[in-house]
Amino acid sequence: MDGPDPGLGPREPRPWLERLGLGAVALLMSALFAFVAIAAGYGGEWILAALSAVGAVMTIAVGFITVVRG
Repeated sequence: MDGPDPGLGPREPRPWLERLGLGAVALLMSALFAFVAIAAGYGGEWILAALSAVGAVMTIAVGFITVVRG
């Protein structure tokens, strides 16, 4: 096949309520990642702390993109 299916049109953006709900879920998940990062850092598990901190930042970024782009 040479490219996408011609029967698929442009994607419609999500409704604002769904965008805000997904953003709220992303915010909650990033808060949990941040909590794990702080707890792991306090306990001396620096690799886990770093990975959790990166997970928190990435989750916030994806949630922001979801809200903005739809």
